[in-house]
Amino acid sequence: VTGDEGLNNLLDKLVKAQNIAIDVVADSPFPMIANLVGICVATGAKEAYYIPFMNRGDKAPEQSRRKKLLESLKPFLESDSIAKVGHNLKFLLLVLKRSGITLKAIDFDVMIASYLLDPGKNSHGLETIARELLDEDLLSFEDIAGKGKKQLNSRHIEVDKLCRFACQRSVVAWRVAPILREKLENENLIKLFSEIEMPLVNVLASMEEHGVLVDREKLEEVARNLEQRLKIIEQTIYELAGEEFNIQSPKQLREILFDKLGLPVIKKTKTGPSTDVEVLTVLSREHPLPKAVLEYRSLAKLKSGYVDSLPKLINPETGRIHTSYNQTVTATGRLSSSDPNLQNIPIRTEEGREIRSAFVAPSGFMLLSADYSQIELRILAHYSGDELLIEAFQKGEDIHAKTASEVLGVPINEVTPDMRRQAKVVNFGIIYGMGAYGLAKELGISTSEAKEWIENYFSRYQGVKRFIDEMIATAREKGYVETLWGRKRYIPEINSRNKNVQQFGERLAVNTPIQGSAADLIKSVMIRLHGLLPAQNFKAAMILQVHDELIFEVEENACEELGNFLKQEMTAVKRLKVPLEVEIGWGKNWTDAHP
Repeated sequence: VTGDEGLNNLLDKLVKAQNIAIDVVADSPFPMIANLVGICVATGAKEAYYIPFMNRGDKAPEQSRRKKLLESLKPFLESDSIAKVGHNLKFLLLVLKRSGITLKAIDFDVMIASYLLDPGKNSHGLETIARELLDEDLLSFEDIAGKGKKQLNSRHIEVDKLCRFACQRSVVAWRVAPILREKLENENLIKLFSEIEMPLVNVLASMEEHGVLVDREKLEEVARNLEQRLKIIEQTIYELAGEEFNIQSPKQLREILFDKLGLPVIKKTKTGPSTDVEVLTVLSREHPLPKAVLEYRSLAKLKSGYVDSLPKLINPETGRIHTSYNQTVTATGRLSSSDPNLQNIPIRTEEGREIRSAFVAPSGFMLLSADYSQIELRILAHYSGDELLIEAFQKGEDIHAKTASEVLGVPINEVTPDMRRQAKVVNFGIIYGMGAYGLAKELGISTSEAKEWIENYFSRYQGVKRFIDEMIATAREKGYVETLWGRKRYIPEINSRNKNVQQFGERLAVNTPIQGSAADLIKSVMIRLHGLLPAQNFKAAMILQVHDELIFEVEENACEELGNFLKQEMTAVKRLKVPLEVEIGWGKNWTDAHP
């Protein structure tokens, strides 16, 4: 669409349309800095219109023409009565918002539908979906832009090529949507899709757009501290080794550990003895050097992965970091985040807390954290119906001290911190299908002692044992397990002839319903709060989600009121056999806010 005739033709179609498929071409994969290059609208299975806004060649519109085109399309894109279909609609929503358009009535994201039908699949890209459902090959971006360093930015690609690329994509989205909808209905997933996953798109887009303020000076201070720590550990390693060497080189580390120090080889790789985390953890009991190397690696990873990279991710226009939330990555239903990955900033280490303290509230505001307490163990209690677990949560007992008391046969007031620590490892280990070998390694005890721990645990918590056996049997029989919200995960591994693969499948069968239900619960509360906060006139925005924790930016004087409101809403989102508990805290930065 370049002339008035083409535009009028499209507008006539849109006036009568009840649904459209939409795609955008942008000049960056990062929506918060991306500019709109073109919009494509499909009004049928064989009809699509591409409107260029910023392209090379004589068909690119002037600024005034661009404004006119956007104003012509705006009422239709913002219409509540025209349902929008597309692939990765969150990206479209954010890119269009930067051009002054609020995309409404987002009805069907084919990427999310594909993910719900098979969350373990590697790709939910439109090319993959087209191949599987239509047996057609789509043009990829590389086909029109080239590869590697020579790849053109979409601003510099001819309009005709972009038109063909975008029209093909929007028409395919139009065609696959009804096929995917029928599949969702047949699998009883349509409710989860339309009540949780699709409403969540707007919630996540809003959180990404808001972003979180970052203190550059604090990050620089953390970088200096980490640099000093690394230098100190480096010197310690050299002293323990009796010579200087490249700590990052597995080959040189092997020579020091196994040839010079004569430490035992735990496992081998193709290139020689392994020096991975597991091996170094075991060797730490024999010599202080492996422990120092582990600490060095951990700090070096934090420095490169966060401290050095976070400043580059600060948006020059907003001064904030806008993390991307991924709805279609994890097989359990949990959200993941990227650029930066917030899930991997450790909370229990001093360095992790320092990094989190660089995430701050603006002047006059606070960061408020609302964190579900032991949500997965509570879901385990609900699922298993185990009387001891349920009773402990209903009475508000310390669940780890209770487990230590039950399993070790000591009165609860005589449970030592070390006993409680062991019980905590067992409680969470059970959820993740940890066996005697894994538990022994984790607790630093013999396999026979670990076996005894597990046997005693199951003799006391018989409901949990029943639940585990039932989940494994269900996965064997049906080929999948479900969450409390009906989310499915297929587990072909469980019927493998390979014992290790089969055991992996068994662990998934137990963990998925628990972790997935926790994910569904937090998603449903996010959707509810997104609507309630403005309705209740709170000067607050939900800005981050990390596992079981939600972070809000709130006016300083409203913290207590919001905290009480969140506690009430978050504990009432789903009735379980045990009460839900939420811990609230607030402060000027994320570390201080964490309860």
